[in-house]
Amino acid sequence: MRPWHLGNTTVRSPFRLRDGLVALSQSSLQGNLRGSEQDIAFRQLLGEHGVVKLGSDVTNSVGRKWRSSLGKLGFLYPEVPKVSNVQQSEIGPVDMITPNGWRLVRADTVPAMQECFLRALAACYIPSPLENEYSFSVFSPLRHTLAVMLELERQTGESRLNFIEMALVVQLTSSDDPIDTVVSRVLALRANRLASNNKRQFDNEEREAAADFHHYKSSTFNDYADTNLRYLKATGLVQSKGRGLSLVPEKHLFIETLVLDTRIPDSDRDYFVTLCKGAMLPTDHQESALIVLNDLLRQLNRLGIPFDMAGRPVESPADIAIIRHQIESLLSEHHEEEYAARQAIEWEEIAAYMELIIKHRNKKVLANGEEIEVPHSEAPAYFEWILWRAFLAINGLENKPYEARRFKIDQDFLPVGTAPGGGPDLIFEFSDFVIVVEVTLTDYSRQEAAEGEPVRRHVADLVTRYNEQSGKPVYGLFIANRIDSNTAETFRIGIWFTRTDDKMRLDIIPFTLVQFKEVFEALFASGRIDVSLIRELLDHCGALRPHHEAPAWKREIERCISQKIATWSPE
Repeated sequence: MRPWHLGNTTVRSPFRLRDGLVALSQSSLQGNLRGSEQDIAFRQLLGEHGVVKLGSDVTNSVGRKWRSSLGKLGFLYPEVPKVSNVQQSEIGPVDMITPNGWRLVRADTVPAMQECFLRALAACYIPSPLENEYSFSVFSPLRHTLAVMLELERQTGESRLNFIEMALVVQLTSSDDPIDTVVSRVLALRANRLASNNKRQFDNEEREAAADFHHYKSSTFNDYADTNLRYLKATGLVQSKGRGLSLVPEKHLFIETLVLDTRIPDSDRDYFVTLCKGAMLPTDHQESALIVLNDLLRQLNRLGIPFDMAGRPVESPADIAIIRHQIESLLSEHHEEEYAARQAIEWEEIAAYMELIIKHRNKKVLANGEEIEVPHSEAPAYFEWILWRAFLAINGLENKPYEARRFKIDQDFLPVGTAPGGGPDLIFEFSDFVIVVEVTLTDYSRQEAAEGEPVRRHVADLVTRYNEQSGKPVYGLFIANRIDSNTAETFRIGIWFTRTDDKMRLDIIPFTLVQFKEVFEALFASGRIDVSLIRELLDHCGALRPHHEAPAWKREIERCISQKIATWSPE
């Protein structure tokens, strides 16, 4: 049987599709994406918006693949195949943004984006009128996978589906295979792997055997599984569990209801119309919406989170959706606070992520055998994320973890893009001071041009705000892999004039990520996990500014860090 996959293996990070769609929505290319010149223009547009890197692309495939990805998921109107009995005019103009596409463009929260991906994947069936080369009955791969996870939970008490189980079992089955048979195969593979002495060798041998049997490259099974897991997580219904997935507990009842809908499209026309509008969900119906709402209210009650339903209308699915989203937000905040409390014991993993960014590496296996990853295309977002985690680990925060970050996170607390413009990346408020953190992967002279003015403006805005609110001093901490001397000089001078020409002196200290990693590790290794030590370090580095120009100041910062770390070490 041919393996199937959700989404598109070219664009493995689903949320990047939204970035590309937003860029397209603001251009004149919408509806005009066909032909080699348009492929080039679309690729250029994606590059200009920072969605893709503009390297060599001799075949101009990037624009074409992105167009295909967006069309396959129904975010752009796809071209109706000529063999279909459906007229293009019945569906919509080719390569224009669809209703679900516009819903994704306008989504400004992660749950709203996830709902768009859920509606898209719930509308995707294999084989579809766009891909007829499969030899099995039409089925929903999303519902099929969720049904397998529910049955795993029934049989084992846990919904966990491991990466290798997706790669070698689930994505090689369809609705033609009874769910209990699929689960039996999953559990057999799991038992054999558990009994093996060398898990990596076992995985390799199983993939090679599957490659011989199915006549595919062994790497294909991993590529498809990786894509499937990423797109499944984009729905918000599942979360990471080791290298695999488990069902999100809060969404359990919703998932059960979704899986019960085993209908398939009545016709090609029905398929395309639903794909472009987005599938109906259980919560679009009054009765199901109320059942899901009551389940969420019970979850709040179990956690002791107060929520007043008095006077709230529940006469329509739209009314219920407003309440449901508020409850989901409260649950999300509760889980994020629990996540923040765990960071201190995960400080070594945090440092390992820093090492990946420092060395421009993609993956690393930790001492406990777990593998961590920084996708190359998402390195800027992971840079912000790992500094957020670092300060959560150090703790002492007076603001909430979700108030300290300006980037969005998913149900696994992983970053969904970088912080938007118009403000700092991270804001950490402590009892008697504030640290504003800005990070960048740019270097050399581009660094000063890109960061010099925005960083000073953001710090100045926070100085003004805290002067008015509490009088707490504000420190700027600028972190990059390499600090350009022009950038350092801008921060060393540290002057900002307001619109009324009032002069402000800003305390912005540049650290390399290597230096911050050394400071971070030293705090935990010494057992002196106190943010006041970081403030003391920033004060010492700032005091050196009047006496040195940028190159010498950078050297003095390095010396100051080394000296301070030495004083923290145990006797």
